[in-house]
Amino acid sequence: MDIIKIGKYIAENRKKKNMTQEQLAEKIGVTSKTISRWENGNYMPDISLLKPLSEELDITLNDLLSGEKVEKEKYQEKLEENIINTIDYSNKKVIEKNNSIGLLLVIFGILCTITAMSIFPSDSSWGGFYSVFGGIVSLIGICKLTYKIKYWKRLLICSAYLIGFMIALAIIDYVGVITIHQAPRFSYLKIWQDNMIEYKAPFYNVYRINYDTKNEYYIIDTEKKYTEDTVPIVPFNREKSGIDNIIKYKNKYVGNNSNDGNLLNSLPLSEYSLVFEIDSEKLGLTVDYHITDWYINDDMYVERALVYNSVSIFSLIDNVQYITYNFTGKSYKIERAKVQELYPNYTKINENEINKENFNIYLESKINDDKFIKDIFNKLFI
Repeated sequence: MDIIKIGKYIAENRKKKNMTQEQLAEKIGVTSKTISRWENGNYMPDISLLKPLSEELDITLNDLLSGEKVEKEKYQEKLEENIINTIDYSNKKVIEKNNSIGLLLVIFGILCTITAMSIFPSDSSWGGFYSVFGGIVSLIGICKLTYKIKYWKRLLICSAYLIGFMIALAIIDYVGVITIHQAPRFSYLKIWQDNMIEYKAPFYNVYRINYDTKNEYYIIDTEKKYTEDTVPIVPFNREKSGIDNIIKYKNKYVGNNSNDGNLLNSLPLSEYSLVFEIDSEKLGLTVDYHITDWYINDDMYVERALVYNSVSIFSLIDNVQYITYNFTGKSYKIERAKVQELYPNYTKINENEINKENFNIYLESKINDDKFIKDIFNKLFI
C-alpha cells in the first residue's frame, strides 16, 4: 500500500471538489491537520474513515486504496489486492500500537519501581508494594511486546522477565542492606522487641538494634546463625564501637593525637561530643564530655559505657596508666593497675596482643549484665 500515492490522490480529488482541507475535515469529523498529514503521505486514514472519505470525494473505495482511478478490467484484481493490503496494514498498525503501549508500560513500570525505592523509606511497606506494582505493569508491557510470538515462547519470555525482575529487586535490596545499612524492603516477616526489630528475608535475616536511637546498628545474618536470644545486643552502636572496628586503633603509645582521637570518637559516649588531653608525663588521658552524666544515664548507660571504654582503651593503647572522664559537674577516674587486678579475665582479653573472641565474651557480652556492671564499676572507679 503506497501511502504517499494515496495522499496525493486524496489532495487531487479534494481540489477537484473545490474543497479546502478545513472543509473536508469538517465533513468527515477530523482536523485539518489530519487531512494535511494524509495528503503529505505521513499517515493513512483510519479504516473507519475510508468509506465517508471516498463518498465525500466521489470516488470508489477501490480507487482510494489504489491511489488512482482503477480501470474496469482491473477492478476485481485491484480490489482483492487492496483488501489484502488493507488487512496487512491494519495488522501492522495493531502490532505497532501494541509495541508502543508495551514499551510505555515497561518504561512506566521500571520508573515506578525506581521511584518507589528512592522515595519511600526501606522499612515502609508502600515502597515494597509500589515496587512490585511496577514489576507487574512492566510485565504486562513485555506481554504486549511479545504479542505475535508463539504462545509457549511468549510464556517463557514473560516468565523469565518476571523471575529476572524479582531477582534484580532482591539483589538491589540486599546491596542496600549491606552497603548503607537499611532495613530490607522485601522481608516476609518483622518481629518487634523492646530494643530490636528482626527482619526475616528469604536468604538472610537482619537485626536492627537500638532502632530509632543515636546508637542504632544493624547485624546482617547471611548464615542465619543468630536467633533473637543469641544476636549480640549492646546499648551502643556496635558497628562503630565493636572490636572489629576499634582494633585498628591499637597503638603502643599514648600521644598519637590522631589515633587516640579516632579511638575515643569510636567508643560509646562519643555521640555527645568530646575533647581530650594527654598527660605525657604520667601517661594519662583526660576526656571531657559535653553532657551531664545523670541526664543520659537511663538504664546505667554511663556506667556501661565507662566500663567498656576503659577496658577497650587499656587493651588498645599499651602504655596508658590512667583515664579521667569529665562530665558537667562530675568526674570519674580509673587506673590500669586496678583494671588488670580486678577486671575478670582481663589477661584473656589481651592474650596475643588482643583476642577479639575473648573481648566479646568477657567484655561486650557483660555490658548488659546489670549486676556485673554495678559490681565492677564500684570496684574500678575512684
